Amino acid sequence: MTDPAAGPGPQAVADAVLAHPSVLRLDGGPFGSVASYLPGHRVQGVRLADPVEIAVVVRLGRPFAAVADEVADRVRAVLGDDTLAVDVTVADVGAAGGVEGPAAP
Repeated sequence: MTDPAAGPGPQAVADAVLAHPSVLRLDGGPFGSVASYLPGHRVQGVRLADPVEIAVVVRLGRPFAAVADEVADRVRAVLGDDTLAVDVTVADVGAAGGVEGPAAP
């Protein structure tokens, strides 16, 4: 699955995940370990391995488990494998329309 010629790559997966209404952004995880490296750039928050790893920051308001299941379903759909193991980590949460970054003192 890591062969770019084999089918959709990490950018297609990232685009599908970011299209989910509860996902604010992708997250690289601890030390940026959840990432895919492509020529000239990296796709943070997506690691195509066994299992596929996805790390996201989500909006408050929906159960995290439901969002994680929906994100995993999107990843499976993009990669064309309904049996694929997909680990989704909710790395952080944010408010819809809120300002990203550290809290004000």
